[in-house]
Amino acid sequence: MDNVPSADGATVRMSEVVAALSHALDLTEGQPEGHAGRTCLIGMRLGQMLGLGAAEQSALYYALLLKDAGCSSSAARITSMFGGADDIALKRAGKLVDWNVGSALGYVKDHVPHSGMKVMRARNVVATSLKFAREGKEIVSNRCDRGAQIVLRIGLPPLAAEAVRALDEHWDGHGQPLGLKGPDIPVLARIACLAQTAEVFLTTYDLAAAHEMVRDRRGRWFDPDVADAFLSIRASDPLWRPMNAADEGARVVAAEPADVLVDTDDEGLLTVAQAFAQVIDAKSPYTFNHSVGVARFAVGIAEAMGLPPGDVRDLNLAGLLHDIGKLAISNAILDKPARLTDDEMAVMREHPAHSERILSRVAAFARIAPIAGAHHEKLDGSGYYRGILSAEMPRLARILVVADMFEAMYADRPYREGMPVEKILAIFASEAGTKLDTDAVEALTLAIGQGILEETGATRVT
Repeated sequence: MDNVPSADGATVRMSEVVAALSHALDLTEGQPEGHAGRTCLIGMRLGQMLGLGAAEQSALYYALLLKDAGCSSSAARITSMFGGADDIALKRAGKLVDWNVGSALGYVKDHVPHSGMKVMRARNVVATSLKFAREGKEIVSNRCDRGAQIVLRIGLPPLAAEAVRALDEHWDGHGQPLGLKGPDIPVLARIACLAQTAEVFLTTYDLAAAHEMVRDRRGRWFDPDVADAFLSIRASDPLWRPMNAADEGARVVAAEPADVLVDTDDEGLLTVAQAFAQVIDAKSPYTFNHSVGVARFAVGIAEAMGLPPGDVRDLNLAGLLHDIGKLAISNAILDKPARLTDDEMAVMREHPAHSERILSRVAAFARIAPIAGAHHEKLDGSGYYRGILSAEMPRLARILVVADMFEAMYADRPYREGMPVEKILAIFASEAGTKLDTDAVEALTLAIGQGILEETGATRVT
């Protein structure tokens, strides 16, 4: 594709954007940041060794980085199934399991919460095992389908989406969700399946453990040709060189096929942000359409204040992506029906820091990273994660704070109805000038009077 300039005249590489945002997907899967990037390097080497063409390599590249795009949608259900257990820990442990009836039972035994009585725990293990067996296929199917939809939403090749959809299929036909077998599994999915599993074993243990796992699952999980290609890579190969934060991003971006580079523009960045907003909001049933709502309210406030188009654009992106750090938070905390403990609250208060750090990895999002990171701050320093005062809060961050609070209070949630608009505005008026920015509150009031609630398609209309 031809190079496409962004609003400030710079060329934006899609690989840089997706590689950076993939760190959020790593976190929600319980993997160290950089897991998708390292998986990408392994998978791209295998694709080259197996003689994939340029178009297939390009599709493989993005499938590897976005392989977990649908995984946030399973988090709440897994937590609920295991009695409020940590979904991130469950997923981390699950990546090391060679799934069969016996290993699945052992997995359930290890992760069903302990109760005071052995009899009750035994019953919980049996009940959870039955539910896990009954609903597991549906969970995988929903996750894979959603991931494929995200890939297509971003505008990436259908081959990449097919690879994500078939990621958990196994060579012997015992995978999920369709039980595809052998060559019926798309070749890109066969490569991605091995690459991601090998990376987990490589990082958790070492290269020898990854080799042992691949040899053991050759012909069962993995296409023998793909397994043999992996096993033929020498231990001294630079591919196995440890990656650090300084060079990981550059190595992953450099791995994109040079003759099929994908560049994007402001509209493309917005599309990526909208797609990741879906990933973020799928994490919990309590945040359905939250990111989209925050973005729309933030834009409405900015327009009511007469801010320039560049600021409106940045607020739209910041609103869509402000909660990307929540992908690092367990649903055992996000969806907890009771009051959070001090330790749990401390974990929750870190999610804006995760958002800022992840977004700061993308040069095209450098302006919005500190805005997103400040979405829970208050003018008097009582907010989080930094507890900054008004003098340190950018104007756009002040707007985002008001938009985020309004959406959270106004929207219906599974556990309660949204608050009446008049009550919310009364609360905001009482905090204007102390905790909330007065201009932003007044602009929100003006935008509501001009019909922003109907225009945004908010989840409840008074």
